[in-house]
Amino acid sequence: MTMTRPNAIGARGYSETMPCEPTSASCARRLVRAALNAWGLGHLIDDGTLIISELVGNAARHSGCRLLRVSVRLPDRDRVRLAVTDKSRQPPTVQAPCCDDESGRGLVLVEAMSDRWGTEYRTWGKIVWAELGS
Repeated sequence: MTMTRPNAIGARGYSETMPCEPTSASCARRLVRAALNAWGLGHLIDDGTLIISELVGNAARHSGCRLLRVSVRLPDRDRVRLAVTDKSRQPPTVQAPCCDDESGRGLVLVEAMSDRWGTEYRTWGKIVWAELGS
């Protein structure tokens, strides 16, 4: 597996391209953890790493893409935006899983744990993002 290095995207953000597969969630968590620690927002690590894991997992299961891009930005001093970009235009769908279902809770968790979340569509694909306030 080819690993890329995280890239600074301006003074207040980091991004990394990785394979669109479930195992990339651990790399995405490391990126989120490093960025939040660098910004002194360690108290958001638990929620941030869970959210990014769910966004990466959702892209890996449903997009059919070869690569995805994870980004962590600090748009405001007290707001973090986590995002996963892929080349699929298929919208993410929040499901209502039964209590014994083993999957289908990802976006339910993202919705519950983030201050807000959404999808931005581009001609080439989409960006699914979630924001956390400090």
